[in-house]
Amino acid sequence: MPKHEEKTNVMRVLDSKKVKYTSHCYIDTPTTNGEEVAKILGQNPADVFKTLVTISKSGTNYVFVIPVAKELDLKKAAKAAGEKNIEMLKSKELLPLTGYVHGGCSPIGMKKPFKTFIDKSAAEREVIIFSAGKIGYQVELTLPELAKVIDYSLEDLTA
Repeated sequence: MPKHEEKTNVMRVLDSKKVKYTSHCYIDTPTTNGEEVAKILGQNPADVFKTLVTISKSGTNYVFVIPVAKELDLKKAAKAAGEKNIEMLKSKELLPLTGYVHGGCSPIGMKKPFKTFIDKSAAEREVIIFSAGKIGYQVELTLPELAKVIDYSLEDLTA
């Protein structure tokens, strides 16, 4: 690991559960755009996913993990969660709720577990890559390895 790379809490969680993963660092690049990050890392953008946190009318929070080049379909998200309506969490509410900042949010290691949904396209990928919980760091792993750390369901989530 290069000197400027560090272990994030996500990596520590993965290590503690003996999960096989590969870490990627793009700390020297000022971008948080997922498609740009994929290009910088030399990865297929279809393998790179973003983590989005939502809130329902009932006040329940949900986590959605979708390809970086796609947009979350809020109607499909609400249907997957069994809610009538769902909206994106306000950026200022993300850190207090999850412990993560916008651009560095990971489905692993949030302050408390939330019901998590991953876009069904992930099942077609050998691996998925997503934030390691800190801007500039990503982790790459298979869905079966991810299942050792978090509970999730695969759903049709994008437009």
